[in-house]
Amino acid sequence: MSKEKTDAQLSLQATYTEENIRSLDWREHIRLRPGMYIGKTGDGSSPDDGIYILIKEIIDNSIDEYVMGFGKKIDIKLSGHRIEVRDFGRGIPLGKVLDCVSKINTGGKYDSKAFKKSVGLNGVGTKAVNALAKRFTIYSVREGEMKAAEFERGELLKDLPVSPTKEPNGTFISFEPDEQIFKNFHFVAEHIESQLWNYAYLNAGLSIYLNGKQFLSKNGLLDLLVRKTNPDELRYPIIHLKGYDIEVAITHGDQYGEEYYAFVNGQYTPLGGTHLVAFKEAVVKTIREFYNKSFDTSDIRSSIIAAISIRIEEPVFESQTKTKLGSANVAPDGATVRAFVTDFLKEQLDNYLHKNPAIADAMLKRIMQSERERKELSGIKQLAKQQAKKANLHNKKLRDCRYHLNEEAGNGRRFESTLFITEGDSASGSITKARNVETQAVFSLRGKPLNCYGSSKKIVYQNEEFNLLQHALNIEDGLDGLRYNRVVIATDADVDGMHIRLLLLTFFLQFFPDMVRNGHVYILDTPLFRVRDKQQTFYCYSEQEKQHAIRKLKGKPEITRFKGLGEISPDEFGKFIGSDIRLDPVLLSPDSTIARLLSYYMGKNTPDRQEFIIENLVIEEELEPIEIEETPEA
Repeated sequence: MSKEKTDAQLSLQATYTEENIRSLDWREHIRLRPGMYIGKTGDGSSPDDGIYILIKEIIDNSIDEYVMGFGKKIDIKLSGHRIEVRDFGRGIPLGKVLDCVSKINTGGKYDSKAFKKSVGLNGVGTKAVNALAKRFTIYSVREGEMKAAEFERGELLKDLPVSPTKEPNGTFISFEPDEQIFKNFHFVAEHIESQLWNYAYLNAGLSIYLNGKQFLSKNGLLDLLVRKTNPDELRYPIIHLKGYDIEVAITHGDQYGEEYYAFVNGQYTPLGGTHLVAFKEAVVKTIREFYNKSFDTSDIRSSIIAAISIRIEEPVFESQTKTKLGSANVAPDGATVRAFVTDFLKEQLDNYLHKNPAIADAMLKRIMQSERERKELSGIKQLAKQQAKKANLHNKKLRDCRYHLNEEAGNGRRFESTLFITEGDSASGSITKARNVETQAVFSLRGKPLNCYGSSKKIVYQNEEFNLLQHALNIEDGLDGLRYNRVVIATDADVDGMHIRLLLLTFFLQFFPDMVRNGHVYILDTPLFRVRDKQQTFYCYSEQEKQHAIRKLKGKPEITRFKGLGEISPDEFGKFIGSDIRLDPVLLSPDSTIARLLSYYMGKNTPDRQEFIIENLVIEEELEPIEIEETPEA
């Protein structure tokens, strides 16, 4: 018999007495289980990482003040890892400042008369920020008096007495996320700005400032779609409808896929929920009845760009991060959310189309175009599915992982699911050997992908690489079946690697833009150098990091230049794709449209694009002077 004790034997010998039972205070519980309160504790590269939830929890309180009619301005400052938020609402009652940020289930939102349609009703948000912050400062001003306090990781440092002040009413909170919880984190300005624009669209007239930059909307969801689209790409003017506690904006473009922005009580719900499901169903039903034609659902919704916002009392979300509205909700008129949304669209959208025949005709033409394209693709799609099956995808091209985004894994590991897309046997071999088989998969490209700029979706099915990639991702019919939360492009840091990267980004932007819009696409950042002596090893991602590492070592170091992913051993690769993985998110600027981006990077070989490529090869030029006789054609 083995000398090793089995788990069962150890379990039987373990004691279980009163001493084994312990109660955690609010601060300990939040720090021990942060995922329950703020979702992922990522490094900030993803828009749904916890550090942005912390910001949201603070701003939500300021937004609720504005909704109740107090304070038309919110001033936000970002400096390094520190965030400051100052609103000009009523201010927290001075005698309850400490309780509101350090006593669980305490807040003003339990009284529905004070906050009828608030985002947060569980009294957790600000407490979670306090507990997960390295430093947390708050002061409240009411009628010439101020109450202030400071905390460190949820522990009270200073409890200052009430004192007179000339500052206007309102609340100030500053915090710095704790690096013990959020490893190697950094704020991505684009993620924060996207948050703030959503707040502005949902609260027309409210001025929000980030380091002096103003975020202001006068026309709500109409402004949102105007900013997200290019007028030249739309098939008809944006339809903007407003009612009691509901607002929608709808149009159709020429892009592939469907694009939705859904909100509840001013809260952006990227995962949708009851209100978005009802909206999609209502749009299809209303359009079918208006044209008296039984259009296929996909033909009506293809290329749609739309936004919906509703306000309901005490919303029930499916998680603390409030990214998806649950089904157990009641609309303002007492009906279900589905009935509320459906009745509104059935009346208002139908009336609008009757009153605007030119827009109705343009919508009809777009739907019929989608119908023709779908029928043309039907035969090709069937053949492509057979080819993907014949190619034995899961053995030859894809080294799969255990957990997937489209499967409900009880431990939440589906959100860690990652697919690395790489080129070359040596690179894919290294990643495959180094990966975590639980959550990391590898898709191997064969050579450079096809430049699909300007092509129709037919090319996705006719090109073997693209066909197998879309099947690996399971995105043929939209993102509902997406198998991986993060899709990471892993290429060499040279001219060819950048070219492959651009070709893959073109594929996603051209045919599956929601992959980029929803923050699923990343670029893997791998080290350029290894600097070491007999005692220490440093992996450096830039010339500056290399020089810093050289200064840290004593004596003459050994310096290795990694010219490609294939030169990095599997053992070393494991360090770069583990907990300290560096990912650069692929972001769409609010001022950029997909058509403009594709034209710039993948259109004719313009001087602008040549300049872009040369500037982004600056690291290479510093290390090994190279001559670029001709910019590689895309």
